[in-house]
Amino acid sequence: MAKIRVNNSEITVVSVNEKDYISLTDMANSKETASRAADIIKNWIRTRYAIEFLSVWEEINNPNFKVVESDHFKMQAGLPNFVLSVSEWIDKTNAIGIIVKKGKYGGTFAHKDIAFEFGSAISVRFKLYLITEFQRLKEEEQKQIGWSAKRELSKINYHIHTDAIKENLLPQEITPLQASQIYANEADVLNMALFGKTAKDWRTENPDKKGNMRDYATINQLICLSNLENVNALFINEGIVQSERVLRLNQIAIKQMIILQSIQNRKLLK
Repeated sequence: MAKIRVNNSEITVVSVNEKDYISLTDMANSKETASRAADIIKNWIRTRYAIEFLSVWEEINNPNFKVVESDHFKMQAGLPNFVLSVSEWIDKTNAIGIIVKKGKYGGTFAHKDIAFEFGSAISVRFKLYLITEFQRLKEEEQKQIGWSAKRELSKINYHIHTDAIKENLLPQEITPLQASQIYANEADVLNMALFGKTAKDWRTENPDKKGNMRDYATINQLICLSNLENVNALFINEGIVQSERVLRLNQIAIKQMIILQSIQNRKLLK
């Protein structure tokens, strides 16, 4: 679940079968009171234009859509006594574009294509703001996905790093505590080279934060960290002493961060 703010109103966005569905209830609430929101949705869905739009969307996206039932609703649309609820539309046509969720965070939700169209029932201005804020949400999610991918990559590369430590730096007989101290010490080699501080220094400076400094690293720092793990594993295998490795890794980190930042800046200027 995510929230976007449109015209000072919070609109809920949920994932349904890996598709984005936006709360029509929240959208309607932005125009009227909560008690009137359901009426706005009912009045919209009973119009001929809405039924035609929903029918075409379902025919394109839903192989189990009951076209005959939707045609029946189209024939009745516009008649004074015609009434149609969201639940009836779903039950009769086997529609998937609109869903009804119950419970504390329930309401009527629609696939983003349909929600954008419903936005016209609120106002053209609201619809355009909704599209803009939704796109901003998706951009932020993509950034987070990119960060998570880089974080996982650095974790995978860290196994290469620890294998090199195990093969070259651990004595034949050693206690688990001693082993963990050696691993932590080598991790701080990377921390010093990239962040300029040890894990202990970071925890002292940030007592209220959970996790470690790598959990708060930028995407560029995570890319650089992944590279440093591989390079340090190579240095360890070559028998280079730690004091020299720190200096060489720091020089590599400086150069790589400059390159990565310049690439990012060029992308922002395009």
